[in-house]
Amino acid sequence: MDDSPLIDPRFKELFSQVSTHLKSRLKLIVFLFLFGLVAGIPLAKELVDNLLNSDILPAGVNVIVLTPVEFIMIQVRVGAWLGSGLAITALLIELAWKSELNQHIPKPGRTLFLSIIAILVLAISGLIYSWELLTPMLLQYLSEDAQSAGLSTEWRLSSFVGFILNLCLASAIGFQAPLVTILAIRSGAVERDLLVQYRRHIWFTTFVLGAAFSPPDPLSLFLVAIPIILLFELALLFDAITGKKPDARI
Repeated sequence: MDDSPLIDPRFKELFSQVSTHLKSRLKLIVFLFLFGLVAGIPLAKELVDNLLNSDILPAGVNVIVLTPVEFIMIQVRVGAWLGSGLAITALLIELAWKSELNQHIPKPGRTLFLSIIAILVLAISGLIYSWELLTPMLLQYLSEDAQSAGLSTEWRLSSFVGFILNLCLASAIGFQAPLVTILAIRSGAVERDLLVQYRRHIWFTTFVLGAAFSPPDPLSLFLVAIPIILLFELALLFDAITGKKPDARI
């Protein structure tokens, strides 16, 4: 009988290291989350105004408020998203710094600077993808699907704003996949062959997360998940081409 474990021990060790590290940074994560929460609440009104007055709202759709505290809850949600984004950005910057120390790069700060630029570029690319392609297409699909069934299209304000911001946040975070992959490998946090070995699991997880942010149809699911998977694969290819090759052994 095969006595090999179902899960690679290196994978268990990686999860243990990540869990320990997050616990050690809990105070920083909580501080950044609360800071974003406080700073994001005043921005919610302007954000809602811009969304309702933009071309992203399909024709024939009315946005309504059903409860007195609905707008207040939207403000809290916007602040929570902003705080989460700040915390994730801080963890990525720290990962870049550890990657630089591990590589013994002679120019201090170079990897950190490039990583910050990459975080911003990838996040903006994800937001553009979501705002220009993904969100309008899905909203149009949802409204036409309801109208074709003879239903009136009145959307709840919290659901409308939450749907858009969920897609934007998921795209901004998902588009960090190549940076996270490269930094994780270069910092020594995970081996490249382990990622390759668990490639199918990573793909499956990406589709599961994509399903949580898209309507339950195959086209929407693929539009959410496929770009992230392609970026992950490009990161593996980039590391294979530019990464340090192991010493040859006789």
